[in-house]
Amino acid sequence: MRLEPRDHLPPWLALATPLIAVAAALALAGGLIALAGAPVLRAYGLIVTEAFGSRLAATETLTRAIPLILTGLAAAVAFRARLWNIGAEGQLYLGAVAAVTVSSLLIPDWPPIVQIPVLLVAGAAAGMVLLLLPLWLRLWFQVDEVVTTLLLNFVAVLFVSMLIDTVLKDPMAFGWPQSLPISDNGMLPRLVARSRLHVGLLIAVALALVVWFVQARTTFGLQSRAAGLSPGGAVFAGVPLGRTLVLVAMISGGLAGLAGAVEVMGVKGYVTTDLSPGYGYSGIVVAMLAGLNPLGVVAAALFTAMMYVGADGMSRAMGIPTYIADVTVALSLLSMLVALFFTRYRIRR
Repeated sequence: MRLEPRDHLPPWLALATPLIAVAAALALAGGLIALAGAPVLRAYGLIVTEAFGSRLAATETLTRAIPLILTGLAAAVAFRARLWNIGAEGQLYLGAVAAVTVSSLLIPDWPPIVQIPVLLVAGAAAGMVLLLLPLWLRLWFQVDEVVTTLLLNFVAVLFVSMLIDTVLKDPMAFGWPQSLPISDNGMLPRLVARSRLHVGLLIAVALALVVWFVQARTTFGLQSRAAGLSPGGAVFAGVPLGRTLVLVAMISGGLAGLAGAVEVMGVKGYVTTDLSPGYGYSGIVVAMLAGLNPLGVVAAALFTAMMYVGADGMSRAMGIPTYIADVTVALSLLSMLVALFFTRYRIRR
């Protein structure tokens, strides 16, 4: 028995791979639910019902999916070019604090039609800066960006914590560590009345379409894919590797920073150190479940958001720990990695 590389990947297998991975993860997680003494099918039914069974549940699930789409796109863009951006969490926090700083201190009275785009650009720019530093260290000193981007997450969160305890501290928060609020003119409009769902959903889906078009239909998209498949071959073919990676870093970091700006402008209204429950890390799972496909990121983000929101309701109804959602998402990633391996290789006897 031996492993043999596949000459080509059949389209049906590419489509079936994430479905098989999710099915395997649900089967494995179902074993844990059964060990907890709960009926598996009823538990999964409750997850779906609690995530989409009412207007409130559906809007909350879609709201949770917005930052997951953006951080998933950030990871997908970077990983496609073999730029291992593990720092989306820190980039998200810097994007959020940049939006708050510009809105509360610089342009609080600007009208929404001007202020909202400026805040989005500010958040994206902050995320770009945090990723360009590790890229510079990689290009000039061959420093592994996995380590630098991961460690910069902690630096970014501590930096944000310092700001909201000092210059950005809200004097009306009665000592609670939170930033000054986004001005009313800087908040994103609601998509559904009496809910938290905001136009950030339209922004995220539109960006997924734009990223797909850029990757599939432009010269830059071809260059970024070539840089990921074979950096040496790409340079030999005339691809400007350094410039391509800089553009990839700007897009990836910008999307992660934008996730923070959208989250603070659409939901929270201010920054705290618990702004993100791990959206930056979950975005990596979303990107891998999607096979680094920007359109698949939207579906993967909805699945992940459904698991997180639905598991909360299911745990209350059945007495099962909510951590089952984290386990299921993690198993989905592991299953996807195994499935991707067998899409590249076949077993020969």
